[in-house]
Amino acid sequence: QVQLVESGGGLVQAGGSLRLSCLASGIIFSISDMGWYRQAPGKQRELVARITSGTNINYIDSVKGRFTISRDNAKNTVYLQMNSLKPEDTAVYYCNAYVPRRDYWGQGTQVTVSS
Repeated sequence: QVQLVESGGGLVQAGGSLRLSCLASGIIFSISDMGWYRQAPGKQRELVARITSGTNINYIDSVKGRFTISRDNAKNTVYLQMNSLKPEDTAVYYCNAYVPRRDYWGQGTQVTVSS
């Protein structure tokens, strides 16, 4: 089993930055892919960024050039550096870890971007 705890959300002005962190515990050596998802009110949850155990990275088009996902295996932590934030980035951000045949989720952290 894997437990995930997110932190780093908050309220920022448009153009500002935040860094989200996700600490994993449990059977962490079984984790392959990790990612960040977000869900805004009235919208479905969407993938924001994903990083594999081989450090292959994918982003949705709307965050390319602004967000950076990284992984520190020694600290069992995945990060999402968010720069040039826009009001449309406002959402609850969730950490995800994939073990074959199972997805694990954190509780989410709120990111609010004011205009």
